[in-house]
Amino acid sequence: MLLKTDADGPDWTDAKIAEAFDCRTQTVENIRERFVTQGLELTLNGQPRLEPPREKLLEGEQEAKLIAMRLGSPPPGLSNWTLRLLAEQVVALELVESISYETVRRTLKEMA
Repeated sequence: MLLKTDADGPDWTDAKIAEAFDCRTQTVENIRERFVTQGLELTLNGQPRLEPPREKLLEGEQEAKLIAMRLGSPPPGLSNWTLRLLAEQVVALELVESISYETVRRTLKEMA
């Protein structure tokens, strides 16, 4: 299929467009179809989310306590805090019912 950019512009095949943008020909076809069926705005920016996929597990005060714990001394007998140990402490202090060490990692990374 040929794509005309304007009356004076070059005729590029899907293969040439795909080569220029280092993608598959199917990607070019999918983008063209999305443009025709959904318009420019959705093609460029995608469908906006109506709400986040999941609410944040830790809010302001809980995050502050986690950070303070991380900056404080680790429990006796340990030289450093681990993400798993921090997650266990957050649950032990009843800041949340349960939390994964990955959520602890993301929270600390966001605050850094």
